[in-house]
Amino acid sequence: MKQFFTVLGGMGTAATESYIRLLNQRTPTTKDQDFLNYIVVNHATIPDRSTYLMDHSQPSPEPDLLEDIQQQSLLKPAFFVIACNTAHYFYDDLQAAASAPIVHMPRETVKSIQTTYPDAKRIGILGTKGTVTDGIYDEALLAEGYEVVKPSLDLQERTMDLIFNDIKGQSQMKPEKYHAILAEMQTQCDAIILGCTELSLAQEWAPDHDFPVVDSQSVLVDRSIELGLKLREKRV
Repeated sequence: MKQFFTVLGGMGTAATESYIRLLNQRTPTTKDQDFLNYIVVNHATIPDRSTYLMDHSQPSPEPDLLEDIQQQSLLKPAFFVIACNTAHYFYDDLQAAASAPIVHMPRETVKSIQTTYPDAKRIGILGTKGTVTDGIYDEALLAEGYEVVKPSLDLQERTMDLIFNDIKGQSQMKPEKYHAILAEMQTQCDAIILGCTELSLAQEWAPDHDFPVVDSQSVLVDRSIELGLKLREKRV
């Protein structure tokens, strides 16, 4: 296969499936051959990213991520995407090991705010404890002049419960639980980044609300298509 990209997924699997589904739905096609060429690595056994970031005595996901990058680099993809926000904690080391550019999900998400919510100044971040505590979005937001707003301890715990117990644990959730989290976060900010692919899945399941969300996975899908269409033009 020529002119393709690699998706590093499985973090978690349902969220990766959501990314692929949206990727295919949004790709402009009139026939089978118009779809994008890509490889999906659904590495479900990678240790939990947030667990490691909160406690470095726990197994690190970095060796597995590096192994995936190195294996896929042998196939020479045009670019990589990582369908997990928290995994971008390791971005610099992964990019150094990669044979091609890795799309930086948090940076692309922050860039999209200028278009979707041009008047926003205070940006809230919802995600795993690892993503929020280790500031995976902070640098990109501050570089663009935004004020970073993080959830209260109670709201963070409720978000973690939604991510790990409902979405990851049961592959289902109550929409009102997700919407209540958004409602509380909105009282503190102008726009809310969904900084976890499970929250992106929640958004796909329960999109009927008016909260100003910036969906990181949706942004990654659109950027993947933009780059993928350029590859499609080069196919032999």
